[in-house]
Amino acid sequence: MLDIAEDLHRWCAEGRDFAVATVVTVSGSAPRQPGAALAVDAAGTAVGSVSGGCVEGAVYELCRAALESGEPVLERFGYSADDAFAVGLTCGGVIDVLVVPVRAGTPVRAVVAAAVAAAVHGETAAVVRVVSGPPGMPGRTLLVRPDGTYTGTLGGHGTALDRTAAREAAALLDAGRTATVETGSDGARCGEPVVLLVECSVPPPRLIVFGAVDFAAALVRAGRFLGHHVTVCDARPVFATPARFPGADEVVVDWPHRYLDSQSLDGRTALCVLTHDARFDVPLLERALRLPVAYVGAMGSRRTHEDRLARLRAAGLTETELARLHSPIGLDLGARTPQETALSIAAEIVAVRRGGSGVPLSRVRTPIHHDAGSMPRFLPCPVPVYGGHPNG
Repeated sequence: MLDIAEDLHRWCAEGRDFAVATVVTVSGSAPRQPGAALAVDAAGTAVGSVSGGCVEGAVYELCRAALESGEPVLERFGYSADDAFAVGLTCGGVIDVLVVPVRAGTPVRAVVAAAVAAAVHGETAAVVRVVSGPPGMPGRTLLVRPDGTYTGTLGGHGTALDRTAAREAAALLDAGRTATVETGSDGARCGEPVVLLVECSVPPPRLIVFGAVDFAAALVRAGRFLGHHVTVCDARPVFATPARFPGADEVVVDWPHRYLDSQSLDGRTALCVLTHDARFDVPLLERALRLPVAYVGAMGSRRTHEDRLARLRAAGLTETELARLHSPIGLDLGARTPQETALSIAAEIVAVRRGGSGVPLSRVRTPIHHDAGSMPRFLPCPVPVYGGHPNG
């Protein structure tokens, strides 16, 4: 739902009634992930998507019906082998979709309005909805803030379930994840089973590019395209200027390691070191590889990489810490230009974040859409050749 927060925020301000359909769970291959939403207002206007087109028509009608009845509904959509044109996901996956009416004057409306406002203003918050549970509970909504306070109620045994939901939401907020959680109506495993969808709204992940070089300018654009908050940092004021990096959210003139020391970073942050200079690289990487960030990559030839590793070992880094370094940076695309190199680096960041192998999908034996925790199996392929890559 929060992926269409701007539209829903406007609809709430205009006093429109609407129903919102949200992907709750995904099995197999499916084009959208949990949290993806389609909303329909009383006039029939639709925004968003739950399947990339496969089942939009059927979900649209479910929204219209839920808005009229005032009752939430949980529907499953999957592939129909008997009729290729039947309602279903032709990609072979299965999705569960929760449809909740959001009408003026209802408790759900107040919580949804607060949730979409928080998302629009870039605030950190989580929306918890009851997907399935005892009668009267499905569709109930809770807004949870980072400090554990919450608005609304999920019903059931009241505050016990709300407190449990708030704790689960806070944990997912730390990771910036959207997921389903199973508990009981009493807030423990003893009550009637309750399934919750926890959808998180967090600020954009950070991408910090160290080194104000030509490759950095292209990487800034790629990072913004992927939805990152992008910072360029370099100690040389003549190169680190907003005019050279108009796409960056901020350009900082400072020694890279000193700037890194001043930042509070989370587990979604990507750090890209493009400086090619041991004076900058080693003090920076000595700190970066000990931080709980998602990705640390460094540009340079294989000879530069080996020299860099020797310097970092001398600085006291362990082999476990050094294993976190992605160097030479990027995937083997045969990249030569700054734009191609930026694509190579961005692709590796996505692969690390999503648990991808980086090999062609034609060689992958597991589902195209898979959990980040399970790396796909793939057929043997030749050793990559990095000749001509800007790394060296």
